[in-house]
Amino acid sequence: MIGFSVFPLAVSAQGTGQEPVRLLALGDSLTAGYGLPPGQGFVPRLQAALAAKGRQVRVLDGGVSGDTSAGGLARVEWSLAENPQAVILELGANDGLRGLPPASTRQNLAGILYKLAARNLPVLLAGMLAPPNLGADYGREFNAIYPELAAARPGTMLYPFFLEGVAGNPALNQADGIHPNQQGVGIVVDGILPHVERLLDRVAR
Repeated sequence: MIGFSVFPLAVSAQGTGQEPVRLLALGDSLTAGYGLPPGQGFVPRLQAALAAKGRQVRVLDGGVSGDTSAGGLARVEWSLAENPQAVILELGANDGLRGLPPASTRQNLAGILYKLAARNLPVLLAGMLAPPNLGADYGREFNAIYPELAAARPGTMLYPFFLEGVAGNPALNQADGIHPNQQGVGIVVDGILPHVERLLDRVAR
């Protein structure tokens, strides 16, 4: 499942006098487009939606399928090699699926946010929810990670749940019940798009 790529397409900035904004989607299989045809994953669909809004943006695919928050922390420095100007941070889903300690997930995500802040990058933190089969206590601890991290960092924006409107709906997910299908990705993109636009408004040009 693991693979890393940088989505190569860029919206033309001809006539604007500016290069497209470089937006990094740092995440796991949900950003990497696992199980979807080329061009139908989160990254290209988000770029297309931004282009339709008149946004000159190049979305960089920093998604690694199967990655945990620990994996994201380990690779965050080289994920910034193309010098993004803003970041969507979508990690932690695999931590929850594996029942990893929420305290470790919190620490890893905090470490990533610290490194991004050190580069003065505006960040949109995409939240996750724990699988219900792990119990109420685990769910409460895990689900609190994202809003509490964002609240502790005024410069970090929060999108509460990346899979809002998609999770748990068989019609919107692939056969594994975890990864959105093409229709599900469209709903994910539509939901997060206004938040991404506000994130881009924070980019210094």
